[in-house]
Amino acid sequence: MAKHKEATPQTYRKIFDFFNASVMHADCGEQCAPLNGGTPVCCDTENAVPIMQVAEWKHLRTRSKMWRNYKPHDAATLKLTEELADSCKAAECRGAKNCERDNRSLACRTFPFFPYFSKDGKILGLSYYWSFEDRCWVISNMASVKQDFIDEFLKAFEILFEDDHEERDVYIAYSATMRRVFSRWKRPIPVIGRTGEYYMIKPKGAGMKTVKAKKLPTFEPFTSKKAFKKAVKDAGW
Repeated sequence: MAKHKEATPQTYRKIFDFFNASVMHADCGEQCAPLNGGTPVCCDTENAVPIMQVAEWKHLRTRSKMWRNYKPHDAATLKLTEELADSCKAAECRGAKNCERDNRSLACRTFPFFPYFSKDGKILGLSYYWSFEDRCWVISNMASVKQDFIDEFLKAFEILFEDDHEERDVYIAYSATMRRVFSRWKRPIPVIGRTGEYYMIKPKGAGMKTVKAKKLPTFEPFTSKKAFKKAVKDAGW
């Protein structure tokens, strides 16, 4: 059986050479950090452990000493690292205050989004990791996502999928999982399209519709300034 094609360190070099766009003009880390002890949620391994391909790890290690092996600290994180495929590894950086933006991982550059595939196997646009709805400010402010981020995001994954078909399959499966979960919740899936349009994927395969920005969902505690202020106060920040 022929070995499947895999991404190489050169794949990630090509991606990182152009993928530098910020998600939005605002510093989203300043919005969620007050609810997380002053650290942005996506930069805190208590919330999100960066997972990368070994090929990406090898490339990043040629660029910087910012990354190191992740050390599990409880049963859940030990299980996470033990269940990783041989082609992947868990890593951690030196923290938000010591971030080298040019040497961020692909997961860092894309969070909280992933490429959403339609049922017919086409990339429809960007949707998000739904387990972070209550912690990530960006998810409640999708209308502020910049077009240059969308463009670079999609180009990056197209390069990755060209070099590694199994990575494409991972996101096809993840998109299908999101459809099952949201159908069970009887909720539509928000998606940002290629040119910045917004879609809602209806539950149980009932189709999709284009919506205006004001119809995108928001989640506590980001539903209003009052709710956010109360959450910050309750967090003791």
